[in-house]
Amino acid sequence: MRRIGFLLFSHRQSTWLPAQQTPQALMRPPPALPLRICATLVLGVLAALACTWLHTPLPWMIGPLLASAIVSMRGAPTAAWEPLRHGAHWVIGMGLGLYFTPQVVALVAGIWWAIVMGIVWAFALGLGFGWLLQRVNAGKIEGLNVATTFCASTIGGASEMALLAERLGARLDLVAAAHSLRLVVVVTTIPFIVTAGGWHGVDATQPGPKVVSWGGLALLLLATGAAAGLMQWRNWTNPWMLGPLFAAFALTATGQELSAVPLAWSNAAQLVIGLSLGVRFTPVFMQAAPRWMATVAAGTLAMMLACAGFAWLLAGVSGLHPISVMLGTSPGGITEMAVTAKVLQLGVPVVTAFHVTRMAAVVLLAGPLFVWRYGYKNT
Repeated sequence: MRRIGFLLFSHRQSTWLPAQQTPQALMRPPPALPLRICATLVLGVLAALACTWLHTPLPWMIGPLLASAIVSMRGAPTAAWEPLRHGAHWVIGMGLGLYFTPQVVALVAGIWWAIVMGIVWAFALGLGFGWLLQRVNAGKIEGLNVATTFCASTIGGASEMALLAERLGARLDLVAAAHSLRLVVVVTTIPFIVTAGGWHGVDATQPGPKVVSWGGLALLLLATGAAAGLMQWRNWTNPWMLGPLFAAFALTATGQELSAVPLAWSNAAQLVIGLSLGVRFTPVFMQAAPRWMATVAAGTLAMMLACAGFAWLLAGVSGLHPISVMLGTSPGGITEMAVTAKVLQLGVPVVTAFHVTRMAAVVLLAGPLFVWRYGYKNT
């Protein structure tokens, strides 16, 4: 998994040296990696503070994301650091697990059928998106095949899609580009729509522990860190997010309320996640297959619109709030959508449950679905 994970989320990708555009730039050595990381973090903090002042939604994630993406596309040698990203996922996962009180667990268990429908919807949406990518780009992009469009369009489990793409002989660069661009489009669109619509806080769920207790926080870090380490050792998917989430979930669901997560930690985690998305958009990244990128962007917007309609229908029969269902079924990633739900107070446990189960289903079923749909195991 680590061998190709850099295509989407790893240190190698996040520390790409962007293509320089002038002979003078080519003659200059790149800044040292620690300097690039620190400069990118400073940029992220300034962007987050500016967005906070402007009262934009999710300022600590969207501000750094947009700022780092803009300067990266201009050729600046931005960089993100993988250990910081792991730490950010640790904090976010730990914070999400604290929402699953016994009462909330009972609520989520009662809507299992809606979560299953969300999984079916995700696969159907992905197949439709893949058909669009193939239809528009067939014969116009070198090396494009059904394996590439399938892996690029399947929603959830982006790292696992990179692994599947390698096994199926797909173009990994196109798969990575599609997942990265889709995430950025969703993250920079949905929060503004929700805020503009006045839906902020319409489905608020409070975490179990509400006060920071440093002794309890130390125990919580120990438990969640051990869970992350175990999942990392077993080479499970997304260990630094899901390990802490499951550990905090287990503690909170059994009535153990050790401590809340400090707000400053949550803001810092959002900043790092935003930067890790933004630094991918180097000049090389943006210049690769512009037709493909345009199709992915348009298809993502269409999927978001379709998800809004599906959420309205599912909310009508389940009794859930449609905005929470929309976040839970959106074509975004678990980390980004869970953060959006948390900051905007939009049914965090429901959104998290939808995305966690969807990701697990994609990891288990995407390969067999490809074989069933196309009738062969590789291209």
